[in-house]
Formats: sequence, structure tokens, C-alpha cells
Amino acid sequence: MSISYNSFCDDFYVDMYVNTRFDLPCDRDLLLTFFERITKQFPSMRSLGRDNNGYTLEEDSDGGRTRWTTVDIDRVGAGIVNPENLTHALELPGLVIDLMPYMLGIRNLDVDCIDLTFGMDFDYAGNHNEIIAEALFSGSAFGRIFDCPGPGPLSLSPAVVVAIDDDCSTRIRLTVDSRTDEGEIRNRKFEQDKPISLYLTARQYPPSGKEFDPRTSFDRLCQVAVDFMDEKVVPNFVMPLTNAIAHRR
Repeated sequence: MSISYNSFCDDFYVDMYVNTRFDLPCDRDLLLTFFERITKQFPSMRSLGRDNNGYTLEEDSDGGRTRWTTVDIDRVGAGIVNPENLTHALELPGLVIDLMPYMLGIRNLDVDCIDLTFGMDFDYAGNHNEIIAEALFSGSAFGRIFDCPGPGPLSLSPAVVVAIDDDCSTRIRLTVDSRTDEGEIRNRKFEQDKPISLYLTARQYPPSGKEFDPRTSFDRLCQVAVDFMDEKVVPNFVMPLTNAIAHRR
């Protein structure tokens, strides 16, 4: 990791999902074998749970750090909260990518898309919309709209999607989420435990008419996501957000 993303936020996490066109198998022995293979490499992952969507294997939180992997109806995922570094963060998702053809029957034709998300949470016990407006819209056309009588924006969670290749098969989505609602703004009482969240998601669709390899695509997504974080997101979004929060504390 060229930049320590953890140092800029209160929580940093990495999520990876492989979305499939066909429903994934629900055979008991097959799924247990898959999860047991995960535990061989990550022995602390021992908590297996089930919900309406599928099955999740995770480890107990260790100082806020938690690995997890999940097999849902039409996707398989893996991730970690507060990794030591990016190499550490990508070990489990990479293992799941490598195992899924052999242990879950996910073939290249079955892959609808691969998503890799870098997420950041910023704790702030105040009006999230004000922070986002100040950090990201000051001096812009939208900033002029916010300059009016009253409490300002009631909803402000900007998002953008960009394609980085000609066939639009590789895309980047950046979202900044405010969790301040209208009732909090009206009463000027803001909840203490709701962070401002930033998500950068790199998505790869199988290119039309070209050979598609999930492992190669995952490795490329990792590099694309890091490049966008280092060159665009940290200096132009993360730093303004952290500075705006620091000035109001």
C-alpha cells in the first residue's frame, strides 16, 4: 500500500464480490468443504452463520479487525475490516477467487461481474451534509445553491460512475454517504455513532468477445483501485473531508 488508508479514517475495509449469472450450489457437504478450506489458511475464521441470503464464515473481532467470507444465492464474497496493510487485506479475497472454480463450480461464463470496494468511515457527531458541502462543493455551482437561508442541504450523498476503457467493461464508482436525516437537522440533535462513509468500487464486467479470467481481472481491479485511491480519492476527497471534520471539532 503506497498510502496507509487506515491513517486517514476511523475504519477502513475491503470487500470483494463475484456476482454470478446462475444460482450458487447449496449442497451441505460442498459448502462445508469450501469453508473448511478457508479455515486451513485462516484458522481464526471459525464462526459459521446462516441467514435468508446464504452462509457466512467470519472471525471474532480482534481489536476491530475482522475477516469474513460469504456464499449467497448468486454471489460469493470476502473481505476484512481494518487490515494491517493492503497485502493483508487482499489475501482472503484472492484465495476465494482461486478456490471458486474448483469448489463452488463458478466458471468464467458464469461470472456477471467482479466488485472490489475500498471503504472508509469518518466519525463525526454533527451534520454530515454540512461537512460534505464544505469539503467537496465549496466554490462549485452546487455550493452556490447551498448558500441560502435555512439549514442547507437536507440530503447530500454524491456519487459518480466513470468508465476507464472504451467498451465500458471496467468502471469506478465513488460515493460519499451522509447519514444525517431531516429530523436531526430540524431538531439540531445529531446521533453520535453514525459515520460519514466513502466507498470506491472498481467493477469488472467480462469484456464482450474477449477471453475473461477472474484471477487476472481481480489483480487488475486491485491495481486500478489503488491508483484511483492514491492519485484521485485521497488528495481530492479524503483530505478535504478530514480537514473539514478537524476544523469543527
